[in-house]
Amino acid sequence: MFDNNNIKAVLEALLFTNDKPLTLEQARGVLDNLTCEEIRGIFEDMASEYEASGRGIRIVQVAGGFQMITASSVAVFLKKFYKQRHVEKLSKPALETLAIIAYKQPLTKFEIESLRNVNIDGVIATLLEKDLIRVTGRKKAPGRPKVYGTTRQFLEYFGLKSLEDLPKKEELKISEEAKEPNEAIEQKSETK
Repeated sequence: MFDNNNIKAVLEALLFTNDKPLTLEQARGVLDNLTCEEIRGIFEDMASEYEASGRGIRIVQVAGGFQMITASSVAVFLKKFYKQRHVEKLSKPALETLAIIAYKQPLTKFEIESLRNVNIDGVIATLLEKDLIRVTGRKKAPGRPKVYGTTRQFLEYFGLKSLEDLPKKEELKISEEAKEPNEAIEQKSETK
């Protein structure tokens, strides 16, 4: 049927045409004669080949799937070509709130406001609209307040495989202030 090069061509085309990370299950739906582990191995081989050959594209594992991204070594040329990045930046209050949620999830709005000492209604609405956070349930407390957590879109936005890839407090030399974790998240997003 297909040899390994043809399978790589199919997977490469799927990655190229998909703007979201391609999951192993999605790839298996197309290549149903392969297991998810075999597909993972092929993706990892392709990622190594791309990196070893010094191409301007990389294949990375992110948010539970695989995705094509540009190599960081060509970023300066892309910036020059586009003159300015069209990345929608988050405000400082949004980054602070997002960092608190990412590191301490699940949290209620009241718990977040207690940490930030400001009203966050607008910030929560913005983060929900951008699909960076979601309601993960309700707390068993009077009024049954909503609790918030991050989404797969959050992982994609910051180029993380999982929440375990968030910088550790020791790495950041964090005090207990909420603003320091968001700076690390912001720095990580700029390297994507």
